[in-house]
Amino acid sequence: MRALIVSHGQPCDPEAPEVELATLAARVAALLPGWEIRSATLAKPAALAQAAAGIPGRVYPLFMAGGWFTRVQLPAKLAEAAAPGWQVLEPLGCDPAVHDLATRLVQGAASVILAAHGSGRSPVPADVARHVAARIAATGIRAAAAFIDQAPQIAQATGHGPGSVCLPFFAASGGHVTEDIPSALAEAGFQGRLLPALGLSPEIPAIIAAAIAAGVPVCATDCRWRNPASDLNIR
Repeated sequence: MRALIVSHGQPCDPEAPEVELATLAARVAALLPGWEIRSATLAKPAALAQAAAGIPGRVYPLFMAGGWFTRVQLPAKLAEAAAPGWQVLEPLGCDPAVHDLATRLVQGAASVILAAHGSGRSPVPADVARHVAARIAATGIRAAAAFIDQAPQIAQATGHGPGSVCLPFFAASGGHVTEDIPSALAEAGFQGRLLPALGLSPEIPAIIAAAIAAGVPVCATDCRWRNPASDLNIR
């Protein structure tokens, strides 16, 4: 049995995310005896084609929403790589186990900013983040999602004092997490604690291993966490 973990990567520095993803894949493999776990970023040229060569299996998208990238772009990239037959699974950010993890990580905080990327073209990334923020709020903590690429922006998330936390709803630690979010929090006058990206939590390899074994496919049309009241059309 074979699985391939795929992430966006970082075009300006493709090698570092490749190494980080390979390390994650090794941790997942240690939890799945009998499975061959490969990895590739879309940002590194030819990495996907090389990793997907041979007998097909399951593709695990290390993305935070089940939108255009997972339903359209990733299958297209696999086709370009002459790698038919791979089954694309539901991505990291859509897994209820990840939502549960986010809720546990912020317990005890006075308030929470769930910092996500968002999108100017699709409602899905924001809808998933808002769903997780609502899960956190249901535990009695003041929580809301704020975004890099759409309103409400992180820099507008004011009124969070020393007991607050900001949880980056990101799969890995890239420029958005290490530069954009801290800068926006400073602009907002944030006085709390910035947590590591959700995807860096020690529990993540086990969550990914369970998802690969379960084999739940990505939604064929709308992401299951899409809010029907969203104003934008799915990309």
